[in-house]
Amino acid sequence: LAAADDPVLLYGETGTGKEVAANFLHHQGPRAAQPFVAVNLACVPRELLESELFGHARGAFTGAERKKTGLFTEAGAGTLFLDEISELPLEHQPKFLRVLETRSFRPVGETREEPLRARLVFATNRDLRVMVKKGTFREDLYYRLAVLPVILPPLRERPEDIIPIAEHWLVRLAPAGTRFSDEARAALRGHDYPGNVRELVNVIRRLALFSAGKPIAGDLVQRML
Repeated sequence: LAAADDPVLLYGETGTGKEVAANFLHHQGPRAAQPFVAVNLACVPRELLESELFGHARGAFTGAERKKTGLFTEAGAGTLFLDEISELPLEHQPKFLRVLETRSFRPVGETREEPLRARLVFATNRDLRVMVKKGTFREDLYYRLAVLPVILPPLRERPEDIIPIAEHWLVRLAPAGTRFSDEARAALRGHDYPGNVRELVNVIRRLALFSAGKPIAGDLVQRML
């Protein structure tokens, strides 16, 4: 999907690496030399969302003392990653739908529209189809977002990845030569990781801190899980 210009929608539980996947798509595609801009919509106040995405003109509203460049412009011809798209307020969804349909947007307070040149990648840990049925997410917007859907499976469904990921981070975080014992490997594989890869990486951080460069025993892993 890296070479495509169509929107990608990444589904996955918290900690499965949605932003990592978005970054990978960007750097494997023809836009790799252009900006990669990421924003978590859950972190943007509702009243500032339109200005954050579209930008605004000087004097567009009280407190707008200078022109602001929005994320759509900041991303340029690169990739704009919008995490937690399920948090997009219902009142903003029609404007967002129009951006996707026309590939253009109008900064707040401006009279001219600007072209949207960035490739869009979205992510969510919620089932948007369920939200559509509940009336909290527009159906027409859902179909615009889900052109290229990708499911990132939780770590418990891909246990064969646990040890390679753990060893990768152990090399990065622990003193040279630190390794897992067979019992440690078994303990790592036996955990279900509700926090997914993020939880596993945090476990390795703790193990790297307390291992003191010695082989990591199974009981130490059990205490860190």
